[in-house]
Parts: sequence; C-alpha cells; structure tokens
Amino acid sequence: MARCSIDCIERRLRICFEMMGLFIGSHPWWFLITPLILSAGLGSGFYFLKDRMSNNIEDQFTPVDGKAKMERKYIEETFPGNDSVFSRLRLSTSGSYATLIATSDRNILTAEPLKDILDLDFKVKAMAVQLGNQSFDYSDICAEVMGVCTSNAILDIIKYDAKNMDNVSLTFPWYHSDFQSLPLHLSLGSVKLNPESSVVESAKAIQLHYYLREDDKAKTDLWLENFINVVSNDSSASIQVSYCTSMSMQWEFEKSPASVIYLFSITYAIAITFSIISCWRSDNVRTKVWVAFCGVLSTGLAVLSSFGALLLLGQPFVMTVASCPFMILGIGLDDMFIMISCWQRTRVLDTVPDRLAGTYKEAAVSITITSLTDALALLLGYSSPFGSVRSFCLYAAMSVCFCYLFNITFLGACMALNGQREAGNKHWFTCAKIPEDVPSRTSKAFSICCVGGSYNRITEKEETEPVSHIFERFYGPFLTHKLIKASVFVIYMGYLAVGIYGCLMLKEGLDIRNLALDGSYIIGYYNNQRQHFSEYSYSVMVAVKQTFPYWDEDEQKLLHSCISNFESLNYVNSTLAWFLSFQRYANATGINISSQEAFRTHLPRFLELNSMFRQDVNFTADNHIQASRFFIQTLNRTTGEDMMVGLRKAAAECPLELLVYHPAFIYFDQYTVILDTTIQTVLLAVTVMLAVSLVLISNPLCSVWVAFAICSVIVGVTGFMALWGINLDSISMINLVMCIGFSVDFSAHMTYSFVSSPKSDVNQKATDALAHLGCPILQGAFSTILGVVVLSMSGSYIFRTFFKIVFLVITFGLLHGLVFIPVFLTLFKASGTWC
Repeated sequence: MARCSIDCIERRLRICFEMMGLFIGSHPWWFLITPLILSAGLGSGFYFLKDRMSNNIEDQFTPVDGKAKMERKYIEETFPGNDSVFSRLRLSTSGSYATLIATSDRNILTAEPLKDILDLDFKVKAMAVQLGNQSFDYSDICAEVMGVCTSNAILDIIKYDAKNMDNVSLTFPWYHSDFQSLPLHLSLGSVKLNPESSVVESAKAIQLHYYLREDDKAKTDLWLENFINVVSNDSSASIQVSYCTSMSMQWEFEKSPASVIYLFSITYAIAITFSIISCWRSDNVRTKVWVAFCGVLSTGLAVLSSFGALLLLGQPFVMTVASCPFMILGIGLDDMFIMISCWQRTRVLDTVPDRLAGTYKEAAVSITITSLTDALALLLGYSSPFGSVRSFCLYAAMSVCFCYLFNITFLGACMALNGQREAGNKHWFTCAKIPEDVPSRTSKAFSICCVGGSYNRITEKEETEPVSHIFERFYGPFLTHKLIKASVFVIYMGYLAVGIYGCLMLKEGLDIRNLALDGSYIIGYYNNQRQHFSEYSYSVMVAVKQTFPYWDEDEQKLLHSCISNFESLNYVNSTLAWFLSFQRYANATGINISSQEAFRTHLPRFLELNSMFRQDVNFTADNHIQASRFFIQTLNRTTGEDMMVGLRKAAAECPLELLVYHPAFIYFDQYTVILDTTIQTVLLAVTVMLAVSLVLISNPLCSVWVAFAICSVIVGVTGFMALWGINLDSISMINLVMCIGFSVDFSAHMTYSFVSSPKSDVNQKATDALAHLGCPILQGAFSTILGVVVLSMSGSYIFRTFFKIVFLVITFGLLHGLVFIPVFLTLFKASGTWC
C-alpha cells in the first residue's frame, strides 16, 4: 500500500511558525512586554471576582433544564403555599429550617436524656438574636400553623416534661391520639418495637426540627448561624448531638475554595523547583534556568488573563474553576519542555532568530495540536447540562488558549533573550562573559562555576541530555524488540480488561455530603440520619393535573387502580389523600357524596375542618376542581434514582395525567442525564479530535492511532476511577472532559514525532521519536503530577477527585505515549505500511 501524504496544511503551518519564530527572535522585547501589559489589563477583572461568585449548589450541580425543576414550577403555580398553615409535607423546596439529632447508646426515651433534650430545645427557642438595633427569637420567625409555631411531635406527646414519658404508650411509625395522628418516624430513630404490637419499647435517636418563615432571609440566616453556635457549644453526658440547617451545606461548600488557596503557592513553588531542576545543566551557559522560570510565569499570566477576561465579561465563577490553574500549569510546562527540547536540536552557531525559527518549525505544530485538542475538548464540555461543568470548561478552555498564546509569544521571547545570552557565552546568573574551556592553573571551583558554552563540535548542537541518551541507546531498542512487543500487547490486554471491568462497576451520582469539607459538622449529622432514620424515605407528591369526577364510583376505580400501582412498588408504604379522607369523613358522618352536587356541597365543610387538605385542591373561579394532589410515603429500599424513575413510570402508565414530585428529585435528576451526557460528550470529542489530527498530522493512520489513544485512556481512567471509589458525577465529569484533552497530548506528540522522523525503518522511527520526545514527555508528566499532588492533601472531595483523575490520566497517558503507541505504530511493518 502506498504511503499516503496529506501534509499540505501541516507544511504551511510549519512555514508560518518558522516565520513567526524568526520575527519573535528578531524582536523579543515586543513579545516579552506586550503579554505583561495585556495580563495586567485583563487581570483587573479580578476586581469583580466577589460579584461573579456563583456557588449555589442547586444551580451548579443539578441539570439546568432538569425535569424536576419543571415539575416544581407546576407545583408552585398550582398549589401555592399558605404561610398561616405551614406543612412540611407540602413544601416545594427543602424550606428554611434547623434540625438536630440527639443520640444515646442506651434508650433515649428515659428521663435523663429527655431532660437534656428538653433543655436544649428550650435554649434554641429562647435564643435571642441581634440584628442591628432589633432583637428577635424563634417565636418571631417560626413557621406557623394557625398562629402557633410548628412543634416537634415527640415533645408535644410528653407535654415538654420528661416525667410524662412513663405515662405514654408510643406507637410507631404513627402515634394516634384522640384528635390527630402524628408521624413518629420523623422524630424517633433506631426504634425497637414490642414483638406483638407497634408499641415502642426503646429508641436510640430523637430528631427535632425548627422550621422558619422564608419572608426575611437576613433574619433567618442570622438565626441559623446562632443556632449552630448554640448547639455546637452545648454538651451533655447522656446524649450526643449532631446538627444541620437548610443553609449548612451551602455554607460549608463555600468554604472549599479557601481550603486550597494556600496550596496554590505550594504548587507553584514545586513547579518552579522541578522546572529549574529539569532544565538545569552543568554548563553555566547552556543551562535553561531562566526559561524554566519564565515557563511557570507564562502559565500564571495565562490564568490571570483568561480568568480576568471572563470576569470582565460577566461570566459566573464557580468553585470548581479553582482547580483550573493546577491543570493549566501542567499543560504549560509540557509545552515548555517540548520547546526546550527542540531548541537544543538547533545549530548552536546559527543566529538566535534562526534557532528560534527552527524551534518553532519543529515544536509549534505539535503544541498547536495538543492545545487545539485540549481547548476543543473543554468547549465541547460546555454543552453539559450542569452549570459547574459549563463554568469550568469555559474558564479552562480560555486558559488553554491564553497558555498557548503566551507560550508562542512570551515564552518564545524569553527563549530568544536566553539565546542571546548563550550566543554571547555569558553566565546564566551574572550575565558576565565566561571562557568556554578551563584556563590552565585554575581551581576546580572555577571550572564548575565560571566555565561554560561547550557543544558537540560534530553535530554543532547542544550536548544530548542523559535521559534522552537513555531513550535512544537503551529504552528504544529494548521496546522495539519482538519479545518485548508481544509482552506489551499482553500488558495492554490486561489493562483494557481491568478498565472495562471497572466501567461496568461504575456508580453514578453525586453524594451531597461530598460537597462539604472533611470534618464538617454536617458529616456527623448525615451519618446519624443514615444510621437511625433510614427506614422511611420521602413523602412524594402526586398531582392529578386534570379535572376528575371524584364523586363518581366508576371513575374512582380508575384513580384507585393508579394508587394501587404505586403501592404495589416494594418501596411504597402508604398513601395520604384528601379524597380518601373525605370519603372516610362522609362514611363516619353518614353523608352521601356520590353525586356532583352533594360532593361540592359537603367538601367546603370538610376542608374547613381539615385546613391542611385545603392546600391540596386547586379550584377554578366557579369552584370546580381543576387539579389536586395526594402523597405516597416511600421506604428506603432502593436508590433515590430508582425510586424516582419507578414512580415516574407508574405515573406515566396511569390513564390519568399525573405528576410525581419531591424536592430531592431536583438532585436525583443528575442520575438520569449524567451517563448519557458523558458518553455523548466523549464520542463527540473523539470525533473532533480525529478531525483535528487528520488535518494537522500528515498521515490518516497515525490520526486514527491518536483517536484510539484517546478512547483507550478514557476507558482506563473511567474503569480505574470506579475501582478507586469515584462515582460518575458532575465533578468527575469535569475531569473526564479534561481527560479527553490530556489524553491527546503525549500520544499526539509521540505520533507526530514518529511521522516526522527521517528514518525509514519503523523500529528506528519509534526509537528516534522516543529519543527526541521521551525526555520532555516524561518531564511534562511529572510536572503535571507535581502540579496537582498537593490537592491530595485537600479536605475537599472536589479537589481530591481532581487529583485522583489527573493522576490516572497522566499515568495512563504516559503509558500510552511511551509504551503502547510506539509499539503499536511499528506493527504496520508486517503489511509494508507505516505512518
């Protein structure tokens, strides 16, 4: 098969970059100062950072157009709340509240623990809060039912006196008194019942709720802050208390950026140190210390400019964006090492502009491929339904673009100025001209510190780095040996098998607890909630969205069959419906409601006696029922996703037009879209990456290998992240989108170097590519890992996940770039075809 060549675009790009390198090398100061001025101007956007912060959990970590959000809109419009008759069951949101869970190793329904709980309840309600010149307490802002603050059922039953517990026979899950039925499953946890009845023998946990009005957010937020202070400072020998508020998760989430600010300085210090060590040469002239320092500075300028520009344009800044600088640092240093490697392969005796032109001719196309693929992958991620993913991808894509721009301008100018110093044979630190050879009768210290500028007199190029020598003389021939190739293939099969197994084990969804920092007080609350109150799950609204003849017995059978379908699900426990209660009321009072006229006549009286049910019926102006709702109590026997999907399916199968909703569905919606969205983004990105590779790499088969590497790395990262305990959620999706771009880098560099090699034998081409780019790829990989390794110490799940996935991406990308791809590229020898 004839070798195919479509290098027209690539050749022209090389010529353009060669001319650019020549121009920058001739006028380096322009390209040094201009990026600095540009960065200073765009950096002014950070003035608006506080105003652009957008860390609302619902907005950023749930699907923007999720189905539950539309369902909530319908519920709020059709069944507006009544502030004078508060009902937790009927809230369309989580509401504004504070809650605490008191636990005990022994029976908590005894005098001493109950007394401590009552004392704490008194402290909470009596807590005076100061707002300006005004002082208020719980009674001033509490949610009310007929003018009285909402209360806690268990405390009402014992009439706020621990001694009364001995005179009460509690039943679970509902306690029935002469006047009402109280849901004790909301108040008592880890309950032990009498084997022959539903009477409570003991319990290990009591949960108290304090619901607030939502008409004055400043007051409620201040009260909630004081609640946290009071409860956190309270101590008791008989009970342990965990607590949470409706704002706790949001407040704890907003602490995450501050937890990593100090890591930025550590990261950049590590990056500068590693870059300097990597670029250090024993030759005092040829060392690239200043280029390494400027490479790190260039990435910092890229982040400053890109973030500042988007902040000036009014783009929201989400907390997930804080991980972006760590990623850009790795990308920027990877490009820097490639450029330095290409510079070292130019003739030392050429002029600085010519050397920079040669550097750009060799490196710029490779850097362009990786930067373009990184940016495109991130921009494709902007189509995600999650606000946090969109924000990260936009900021990261802009950062990649600026990083590329500054690397070919600012960093190129720095290389040119460093080249001028080298051309003058000047010392890297003092800039004083020093001898190339050691003068006679000089000390050893002088020869180490004050001599430099040597080069290979045969090739007229700088001396080869020891690592590059190892790749050329030892690693390359070793890797291309037939037996080693077979071993690499077996290893790859094992890697792929483990990756696919992990993909099959991958779990979906973001555990809301992971948004809080480690050690947060709310972690203890959620753990107690799960341990003691996990039997009963959500009370889900079911809205009947059409007019319905509730009085007609034949039509009632239709509605009852739909309710039976719900109750046939193993995780549905019971149904609470106004029309069922109305029927029981009619039977008890002996009235007939089987006709439309009688039904409409007696319904107002029933709703007057049961004011809560009044919120479940939507009347037209002429007093017809146009919509209503009822409730189904679910059990914790399945995942939230399966419960929501199962209830929606049961509603869809009913002949009536039904809608099911619970505020938690807003978050459960992520389960329904995360997998499909991720797969679509990855497939689209791979297609785009293939197109870019076809355009910029002069051989189609090699472009296919780049696309193969992307897919292979993604399979490995996804599978191993599942085995590492990471779920597929909006946080890991951000990193997988980033993975698409990162996975291109090493394989694209190696493939492009393979294509560009003048060698004829495929094994020699692979060895030549490894000799040229093995060292900078290795340096780039280590610099990226060092750039994010400090995030492993973060107390935030978000940043730890970022570290874990970047570590996997770089590890597997390096494995592909230096092991799998070089071997696979040589396999075409058998058919007489190579890239």
